[in-house]
Amino acid sequence: MSSRISARIGAISESATLAVDSKAKALKAAGRPVIGFGAGEPDFPTPAYIVEAAVEAARDPKNHRYSPAGGLPELKQAIVEKTKRDSGYEIEAAQVLVTNGGKHAVYNTFATLLDPGDEVLLPAPYWTTYPEAILLAGGVPVEVLADESQDYLVTVDQLEAARTEKTKALLFCSPSNPTGAVDSRESIEAIGRWALEHDIWVITDEIYEHLTYDGVQSTSIPVVVPELADQTVVLNGVAKTYAMTGWRVGWMIGPKDVIKAATNLQSHQTSNVGNIAQRAAIAALTNDLSAVEEMKLAFDRRRKAMVRLLNEIPGVECPTPTGAFYAYPSVKGLLGKEIHGRTATTSAELAEIILDEAEVAVVPGEAFGAPGYLRLSYALSDEDLAEGIGRITKLLSR
Repeated sequence: MSSRISARIGAISESATLAVDSKAKALKAAGRPVIGFGAGEPDFPTPAYIVEAAVEAARDPKNHRYSPAGGLPELKQAIVEKTKRDSGYEIEAAQVLVTNGGKHAVYNTFATLLDPGDEVLLPAPYWTTYPEAILLAGGVPVEVLADESQDYLVTVDQLEAARTEKTKALLFCSPSNPTGAVDSRESIEAIGRWALEHDIWVITDEIYEHLTYDGVQSTSIPVVVPELADQTVVLNGVAKTYAMTGWRVGWMIGPKDVIKAATNLQSHQTSNVGNIAQRAAIAALTNDLSAVEEMKLAFDRRRKAMVRLLNEIPGVECPTPTGAFYAYPSVKGLLGKEIHGRTATTSAELAEIILDEAEVAVVPGEAFGAPGYLRLSYALSDEDLAEGIGRITKLLSR
């Protein structure tokens, strides 16, 4: 008897970050005082002016009907203006597709660009969804590891060493999930020039563009290498900047033929993003960035506290992230050591011990293509952060 589930779907790995978050919430619901460092979402409410725009939109009957599959014209225009304002990248509305969150933009992009067997260079550590989206599109993810010794930043030499005649694209994410690393303008230009020379597509995920610290700035690759624009797709959304993870509004920016093809795909896949959420996104993008600046102050404070506390734990080495809201410490120094009567030989086993013994949920590096590390989000309250790291410290210092 043939399998009830297709091989294509059966091969997909569960999202490790969502799985950890779900387990932590289930344990909390069962009465256990679990602190979760797993989810990549701000702990702040969506700003009130955005919520009010959604309330007003819900009352307007025009939003109760289908709208263009590729996005409301007003939202596309807001994305055009926001992109020029925030990164200096000048585009047209015909280069924009509004998607059901950032993940949908990732899937649409790979489905539109890849043919079976096409290789995609994937710097690791990487966000868990990237390789699954590549595989679903028939592509082949080619991992290129950049560890803590190079601040988790991949080099042109590494990319060139991984390039083959089948290389179609490079996935680029700066600021990075899961490491919080941010590439310099010079590094981004060098990577862009390399991609241009070898006719390689660049899919650049800029969802964390506004979350940078210590004077570091994020840079959009088609801005520093304008000639690359015709083979670049920019991914973005409102989720992280405006604490709107649950609203599900993302977008792709790319050449018109690619966006037209991806819009055709989406017309059969999901049709339009919910109109109420799109109206809320318009309110977010057409106002200033004061909301994210307030969140950044809290994230920055928590970032410094988390890195300091983690580096005080023997066997833990945590570089200082300059973007996003994650710390990505190496825990290789803890592997093979006895912890409360148990021994972890992998970071996945260590994460399990930490959850069982300290009631703290973290995501192991295996989820990001880099065993030997843990990812901890500092997008949670100062009190929970201190308590959670305190529990880990107590457990690992016994």
